[in-house]
Amino acid sequence: MKTESNGRRVVVTGLGAVSPVGLTVDSMWQALIAGKSGVGDISSFDPAPFATRFAAEVKGFDPGQYVNRRQAHRMDRFTQFAVVASLQAAAAANLTLNPDNAYDTGVIVGNSVCGLLSVCEQYKILSELGPARVSPILAPTMTGDAASVQVSLTLGAKGMNYAPSSACSSGSDAIGQAYEMIRQGNARIMIAGGTEAPIMPLVLAAFGAIRALSTRNSSPQEACRPFDAERDGFVLGEGAAVVVLEDADYALERGAPILAEMVGYGATSDAFHLTQPSPDGESASRAVRLALKRANLTPYDIDYINAHGTATLLNDRVETAVVKNVFGDRARHVPISASKSMLGHLLGAAGSIEAVITVLSLVHGVLPPTINLTHPDPECDLDYVPNRARRVKIHTAMSNSFGFGGHNSVLIFRQYR
Repeated sequence: MKTESNGRRVVVTGLGAVSPVGLTVDSMWQALIAGKSGVGDISSFDPAPFATRFAAEVKGFDPGQYVNRRQAHRMDRFTQFAVVASLQAAAAANLTLNPDNAYDTGVIVGNSVCGLLSVCEQYKILSELGPARVSPILAPTMTGDAASVQVSLTLGAKGMNYAPSSACSSGSDAIGQAYEMIRQGNARIMIAGGTEAPIMPLVLAAFGAIRALSTRNSSPQEACRPFDAERDGFVLGEGAAVVVLEDADYALERGAPILAEMVGYGATSDAFHLTQPSPDGESASRAVRLALKRANLTPYDIDYINAHGTATLLNDRVETAVVKNVFGDRARHVPISASKSMLGHLLGAAGSIEAVITVLSLVHGVLPPTINLTHPDPECDLDYVPNRARRVKIHTAMSNSFGFGGHNSVLIFRQYR
């Protein structure tokens, strides 16, 4: 049960999520195992001028159900998502912060485009009405750490507090770094995850300009097709997911509900290209091997992989090659599923929401499907749990995040014993 450097054991005691298929962990999970897509026509602005006119929006979200209206007004949408997911996770963990544990509790919440929604809104005001009309709320709401700061303020966490930004790996890196904080004895509790609210004209145009997005406007729910031969790009999504990690001894001492144990984290960089993954997958393979080594595991110990699975041509083939490279003959016997087929790509929150799904798969013994996989790519020939959830008792599971800029981050969880 020891890690590579004999650090402290780290357990997951709470989960929170705001997603395109559900505003809570339970509603999201039920939708995922039913194979429900959260993708639809964009409703938050008029997408008519764009080549892509759909996304995976969070629907019916009301932060006022969790925080007062004045507090919510001081947050960009990405921060609202993070605060709500954190409150859910803390409640699920039966966690209350007080003078005895506040300084032993840290917050790490990653993101990619952070407060760009507020920036775009206020820039329009600046250009039309002048600098005197720009809101004083903009300065503290647009920054990358705005979400982690508001989570800290809301919950009363007084330990380390910051916001990693590593593109699509941000949420995974936040959880991985939180894990290391506890394992090394620098915290007892960490509230960690990722959040993103990128569904806005500028971001849609930016990803459209590099032809990264699907343009299947006639059938948006079928647009995100990881590992399918007819895939044509990813689907933009939004939301947040947060986990409560704790020192295992402290969690037992306070009687916290233990959902799983986190046992490994590996991260590398391709140093290859701004957007494309390295075609040889060498650096991503190294991240997987690092996570396995630090967990004292081999590929034969992994029962399930939640894939990065973006439904872009290059990513899916490289990720398949990475699994084959590391797992060898074992690769064809490990079920893999891509949650983005239903949730879209949550950018900086993708890794955290997929980590939550990985933990839920351990808890429930059910693997969510990869929907829209009807014409398998011959170069993507592994078991991707196509179209229907699968009931399989698993003990150890891995979650992959491979982001723009060559970020590779891998998390490993297992049943707690």
